[in-house]
Amino acid sequence: MIRLALKIVGGIFAVVVLYLTFTFVQVWWSSRQDDRTPSNAIVVLGAAQWNGTPSPVYKERLDHAAELYKQGVAKTIVVTGGKQQGDKVGEGFAGYNYLKGKGVPEKALLIEVGGTNTYEELSAAVPILDSNNLGHSVTLVSSPYHAFRSEAIAREVGLSPHFSAADSESSLSSLVREAGGAAIGRIISFRRLSNLQ
Repeated sequence: MIRLALKIVGGIFAVVVLYLTFTFVQVWWSSRQDDRTPSNAIVVLGAAQWNGTPSPVYKERLDHAAELYKQGVAKTIVVTGGKQQGDKVGEGFAGYNYLKGKGVPEKALLIEVGGTNTYEELSAAVPILDSNNLGHSVTLVSSPYHAFRSEAIAREVGLSPHFSAADSESSLSSLVREAGGAAIGRIISFRRLSNLQ
């Protein structure tokens, strides 16, 4: 009986390790892709900002979005992200002002201001796209390690995503963290995972 129990536990452990390893490989592979297929809108996922000044990570994402816009990948950029505790302005507004300063026309910019994580930002982007008569084909811009999970979340909320990574490196720890989030989100849904955070 004990041997049978040990075999069952060992089998479950092996399946979990295999699943996590498979997910990590998917996250790593996705982080190396750069899809510049034309879409309805470029959606920039938020990152830290300091009193309206984008952090280096956020600046990389915004610079990349401006480059994609100038290349004609999409005619509209949606900047996302609300206020974190203590912020005077939100990430979306900081991104909006930064891109205007980079020469992106105001008419080409839309803002999502309530999201505090990727799921909230992308789910809130859907009605913004709909109200502006844009389709659901989007080019997501974020850090490379974020590719797999953000695309999975985008599909869950009804978007058809492409991913184009900002110009930055992905550390092993960030890839491992993303693999964990992706592995859990695929099982319980990313909406539920967002509610737990």
